[in-house]
Amino acid sequence: MNIEYSTIFLYIAGIIFLFFLGRIFAGPMKVVARLIGSSILGGIVIFVLNLIGSFFNFCIALNFITSFIVGTLGIPGICLIIALQYILKA
Repeated sequence: MNIEYSTIFLYIAGIIFLFFLGRIFAGPMKVVARLIGSSILGGIVIFVLNLIGSFFNFCIALNFITSFIVGTLGIPGICLIIALQYILKA
């Protein structure tokens, strides 16, 4: 079994390259994961708000944009969505 040193060197260089490439993309992926997590949490909040609001004939549309706004902004996001719903309904 005869393996040349250049082949071993290229394997090591490839592994190092993949390591640095992974480190470069790890930062933005953390931000994307955090935004997706907050959107899911916002969707859960809107779902619970719709369950409670069904007794008062109140409903907020559950889609990606509203869940993203509520998940990112929190309580001010809920107030913003409710205010926009009443402003645009008139």
